[in-house]
Amino acid sequence: MVSRSYSNLLDLASGDSLSFEHMNRRIPRIMTVAGLISEVDDDENVDSVCSDPSSSVQTERIIIVANQLPIKAQRKPDGNKNWFFTWDDNSLLLQLKDELGDFDDTEVIYVGCLKEDVHPNEQDEVSQILLETFKCVPTFLPSDLYTRYYHGFCKQQLWPLFHYMLPLSPELGGRFNRSLWQAYVSVNKIFADRIMEVINPEDDYVWINDYHLMVLPTFLRKRFNRVKLGFFLHSPFPSSEIYKTLPTREELLRALLNSDLIGFHTFDYARHFLSCCSRMLGLAYESKRGYIGIEYYGRTVSIKILPVGIHMGQLQSVLSMPKTEEKVCELVKQFSDQGKTMLLGVDDMDIFKGISLKLLAMEQLLIQHPECQGKVVLVQIANPARGKGKDVKEVQAETKATVKRINETFGKPGYDPVILIEEPLRFYERVAYYVVAECCLVTAVRDGMNLIPYEYIVSRQGNERLDKVLELGSTPKKSMLVVSEFIGCSPSLSGAIRVNPWNIDAVVDAMDSALEMADSEKQLRHEKHYRYVSTHDVGYWARSFLQDLERTCRDHVRRRWWGIGFGLSFRVVALDPNFRKLSMEHIVLVYKRTKTRVILLDYDGTLMPQASIDKSPTNDCIKMLNILCRDKNNMVFLVSARSRKTLTEWFSPCENLGVAAEHGYFLRLKRDAEWEMCGPTTDCSWKQIAEPVMKLYTETTDGSTIEDKETSLVWCYEDADPDFGSCQAKELLDHLESVLANEPVTVKSGQNVVEVKPQGVSKGLVAKRLLSTMQEKGMTPDFVLCVGDDRSDEDMFEAITSCMASPSAAPRAEVFACTVGRKPSKAKYYLDDTAEIVRLVQGLASVSEQPVLF
Repeated sequence: MVSRSYSNLLDLASGDSLSFEHMNRRIPRIMTVAGLISEVDDDENVDSVCSDPSSSVQTERIIIVANQLPIKAQRKPDGNKNWFFTWDDNSLLLQLKDELGDFDDTEVIYVGCLKEDVHPNEQDEVSQILLETFKCVPTFLPSDLYTRYYHGFCKQQLWPLFHYMLPLSPELGGRFNRSLWQAYVSVNKIFADRIMEVINPEDDYVWINDYHLMVLPTFLRKRFNRVKLGFFLHSPFPSSEIYKTLPTREELLRALLNSDLIGFHTFDYARHFLSCCSRMLGLAYESKRGYIGIEYYGRTVSIKILPVGIHMGQLQSVLSMPKTEEKVCELVKQFSDQGKTMLLGVDDMDIFKGISLKLLAMEQLLIQHPECQGKVVLVQIANPARGKGKDVKEVQAETKATVKRINETFGKPGYDPVILIEEPLRFYERVAYYVVAECCLVTAVRDGMNLIPYEYIVSRQGNERLDKVLELGSTPKKSMLVVSEFIGCSPSLSGAIRVNPWNIDAVVDAMDSALEMADSEKQLRHEKHYRYVSTHDVGYWARSFLQDLERTCRDHVRRRWWGIGFGLSFRVVALDPNFRKLSMEHIVLVYKRTKTRVILLDYDGTLMPQASIDKSPTNDCIKMLNILCRDKNNMVFLVSARSRKTLTEWFSPCENLGVAAEHGYFLRLKRDAEWEMCGPTTDCSWKQIAEPVMKLYTETTDGSTIEDKETSLVWCYEDADPDFGSCQAKELLDHLESVLANEPVTVKSGQNVVEVKPQGVSKGLVAKRLLSTMQEKGMTPDFVLCVGDDRSDEDMFEAITSCMASPSAAPRAEVFACTVGRKPSKAKYYLDDTAEIVRLVQGLASVSEQPVLF
């Protein structure tokens, strides 16, 4: 019988919360801040994750979450049902904790699955033992659910796709299966519920690891809006063209963006993720003071790029073990004393490790260099595959057949050119092979990181006892690496020979170079590699990640948070405490009681949605503007970046509407009034310099256009490829700033545009001039509404705030600076979209339309 705590899988798949039955010896409740529970949370039993304040724990803690706990479990040999638990020294999560250093005072708690099945009747007892003894919180999953989650969705769908394999047929990766996806979501929800058993959301940091738990951030963020949450992806992240094929692509992206910090091993992986966010969610990223961030509903999601390292202390300890020395002696007798040079490959037996390609290269080496026959041996250690399926069996069969063919062709009595080791080796045995190997070959066709080269380098550094065995004396250490371009550690190993593993001839040349290279060159490459690996160990990686997570979460406490959206589209909005949604009821009440009103409205993105193809105003828009303008208490201005010709044509029916064109350079108080210039008369001869440059970028950027206004030039790339358009925009900005350095103009980038306009011209000047003129005439406004959506409107917000704070302003004037969308702004209010802005303006117009009662 399945444990009641995890029985309702239908609720899990739909995203509903589970109700936990408390265990007799339950996991201690540590969360104390009930007020932080999201208002949108639909869990009924809120008290189930809260305790009284007396149970508060002040120590800062890190909750590390991964698919598997760093624990080995086995039954006690006496035949009873008791369990025996030990740490798994090879687990990266355990190595991470050992090497934290600066975080010694921080408590670490692990959440994950055990490799062994635990009967539901034993789960409570096992949970208590693991928490008290190892600070581990086990997540128990029914075996059928685990199979569908791990061997199904993770290994058959996510893992191949993230390694660039498209599911073109059922045999290649496996087609998307909705039931497997639901199992994946269900397991992530179970993990979330388990974390809720122990989390103190005000103080704890949560660090989620790898693609098995990519939707977990959404479940945690929904329950605890302020949770300090980091995610590190240990696999590759594919290019947008590959990732796009995943039916649940947006759900996974939005779930990851519910983290505060997202980590990747290489810039390529991070770049692919950022590209996906741009193309599928329309999100741009910026680099500020060396940190890459994505603005997402008022939050900045930081991106971390740093490859993981190895546990130096553990590896050096293994190198010092007597049995390692014994194994090295054995291998020296087997190879070096027989005049044989060992090349070494250590790979998991799966389709992405390129074992067969490596074997073909070895075969080609023996053909092209007959002198290597009888002298060079490739030892291929094949670790057991982590997944299951037809592809694993095919790789095993192909590997064995290739090894057999090579050995039959080139083998001699006492000499096999390829030694395939399929049985699992202990770590010290593998290290011994590293110590003796002249060169290590890592030719995976795609791999997230791969720490084999790092282990090899440290092993070749050795120690004094191993130096005696190898008879090195005081000779400087040396090592050689041939690594694939498609593995995560490749960029950090600049002294390795990098190869395209698909190019067999290139791999053969690399192997030959590694064998023939002068010892002095090998020594220099080894020294460079060892210096990097020894200083960028797993502790360096963990400390750096946690420091960035702490930096990213620093302002969580002072901001206001609330959730929006349903299911896996849930996200939180985090804004300054003084930034709030504009209340329609409040502004209407203020509007009714005030007598001198100024209304400043942007057009594109405010009254008209940015996505609209026909940008001209609707009849309803004209009608409501006219109603506002007819109210003798109102002065209504449209402040736009568009040309005065366009605005004159569009708003000719509005007799009393004030219009500011081209960011306020041209100003007209009424339809029949003369246009005024807010700035000095501008010589536009600079266009002769700027326009040819813009034309060049227009010709090379499909979907871009140029808009030539009277005083400005605008290059728009709204319809271009988002990545290429953004790249070209940055280049164009630099180019224009360079060629126009001596001209009286400003070059600025905006939303999908690069604009050149006269210096000193801004929408803020319009607001300042208008308010100052009214104050000089004794018409000090007691109501100011200013609405806009982009950077140029921020100047208006700043100007009206400054003017209305001056001594000459009305003492109780009501100022409403409102931006479109919840985002960082100088405005104090926001409305969600243009539809709400239109409703606001219509509401004010209806008040003005009502007859005045005496």
